[in-house]
Amino acid sequence: MNKRLDIWAVGVVVAVLALGFVGLSQQKIEIQFWYALTGDLGKATVELVDKFNASQDKYFINAIYKGSYADTMTAAIAAYRAGEAPHIVQIFEVGTGTMLAAGPAIYPVHQLMADTKTPFDPTAYIAPVKGYYSFPDGRMAAMPFNSSTAVLWYNKSAFRQAGLDPDNPPRTWAEVRAAAKKIVDAGAAKIGLSCSWLTWTQFEQFAAIHDIPFATKSNGFEGMDAVLALDHPLFVRHVQTLMDMQKEGSFTYGGRDSQPDALFPAGEAAMLIASSALRARILREAQFEWGVTYLPYYDDFIAAPKNSIIGGAALWVMRRPDATAAHYQGVAAFFAFISTPENAAWWHMRTGYIPLTFAAYEVAKAEGYYQTNPGADIPTLQLARPNPTKNTQGLRLGNLPSIRVVIYEEVEKALAGQQTAKDALANSVKRGNALLREFESLYK
Repeated sequence: MNKRLDIWAVGVVVAVLALGFVGLSQQKIEIQFWYALTGDLGKATVELVDKFNASQDKYFINAIYKGSYADTMTAAIAAYRAGEAPHIVQIFEVGTGTMLAAGPAIYPVHQLMADTKTPFDPTAYIAPVKGYYSFPDGRMAAMPFNSSTAVLWYNKSAFRQAGLDPDNPPRTWAEVRAAAKKIVDAGAAKIGLSCSWLTWTQFEQFAAIHDIPFATKSNGFEGMDAVLALDHPLFVRHVQTLMDMQKEGSFTYGGRDSQPDALFPAGEAAMLIASSALRARILREAQFEWGVTYLPYYDDFIAAPKNSIIGGAALWVMRRPDATAAHYQGVAAFFAFISTPENAAWWHMRTGYIPLTFAAYEVAKAEGYYQTNPGADIPTLQLARPNPTKNTQGLRLGNLPSIRVVIYEEVEKALAGQQTAKDALANSVKRGNALLREFESLYK
């Protein structure tokens, strides 16, 4: 009896071990993906990852939230130095220069797709999106993911109350200023105009649509020795316009970055220049009829505005000592999955970010998305304006997040009456150029 029990026990152990080996052989290859989106956009990111994980049985994308964009980039750089970088990391667009300068830390997307023999057509991506994340020779360095641009959101109800045509939104800065003043004077809204991400919307985007340089060397695309061009007369004029509008009560500075976002859906600001990705929040919170239109421009400076540039983030592939060819094959498979017309269209319609490819735009259009969501195609149409120039391909500047802080500080002083518009921009150039030289000395 004891002998039979011993034989049975040995058999159980062998069976358990065998099952264990089978389980190990069937384990998916885990790929770490660090992301920075929160709220509903963070949920959508996880949903997209779950869709990929469920679509095949070889790879498992482990999506890990790592904090803000800045926190995520800082964490990724530290992890790389420790030999523990994620396979994929979401980096905001202003971190592009830093990532490109990281050299061996990144695995360029064009090389990844070639090495893994994964079908890849760079021309499928909307030009301003592709260009922002490409090397000067056009080879793509990162995979576009959540891209947006700046637009003008406006409260149709407030327009009606102020005697303005809600179906004829302002096109130029003169028209925006007149509408904002009329709205405030009529008591239709507390704030006529505000803007989120002032450095992005009123300088970076502003420069692109007016076809003036933000910096020399094609905004940094042609070399790290670029210098800022923020002292251009049109920038001076524009800052002075904002100062004058604030004085007359038609413009209200709502704070840095996304702080002013809440002003529009809450009904406090009748117009807000902000990211096109604000759509989901406006849909959820606004208790009034609203519309969206193109960025305003100075029509006495340029007859027809150029394309705007993107914001948001891209997915960067990072090198790590323990990564195998199989890991990167999985990364490539994930990128191919999110780039299919159906999945890219789903992401666009689910989040409000622009469709990254022309095919995704056509899928959304065929499904009637733009008919049921008027204006949802405006960001794409604005980005896809013809005849882009060296001033409209985006920015490739090191220390750009810090440069943005400098611009905030100097413009805030001007709005507070502590210096002139010309001085604010001269100081921005001086301080910003010091940051550019610091970056150049580190990476050149």
